[in-house]
Amino acid sequence: MAVDKSMKILVVDDYKTMVRIVRGLLNQLGFHNVDEATDGPTALSMIGAGGYGLVLSDWNMAPMTGFELLKAVRADPKTKSLPFVLVTAEAKIENVIAARQAGVNNYIIKPFTHAVLKQKLTAVLGEF
Repeated sequence: MAVDKSMKILVVDDYKTMVRIVRGLLNQLGFHNVDEATDGPTALSMIGAGGYGLVLSDWNMAPMTGFELLKAVRADPKTKSLPFVLVTAEAKIENVIAARQAGVNNYIIKPFTHAVLKQKLTAVLGEF
C-alpha cells in the first residue's frame, strides 16, 4: 500500500530551529501537511483531537518529555497505534531500549540527514 503523503504529521520540539529543519526535510520528502507543537502537553491535546498519521517528537523537552508523551499516546486506546518516532541527541542504549519497550516505532539520533529521515520513515510507514 502506498504511503499517503498528504497525511497530517505532528512535529514536536521546543527548539523552533529544529522544527523548521524537520519540516523542511519532510517537505523535501513530499510531506507538506505538517503541524507543530513546542511542548508535550500541547502535542498531546493536538493528538487527542485526532487526524495525525505520524508524530515526530524530540525527547528532551519540558514540562513533558517526548518519552512521557510517547507513553501517554500509547496509554490511550484511540492513539495507541499512532506511528511515533523519537528524535534526540541522546544516543544512550538504555534510552533506545526504554523507548522500544514503551512502543516507539523508530528512533532518530541528531544530527541526521535527509537520507536518514527517509530511511527511518520508510521503516515505519513503508516505501514512498
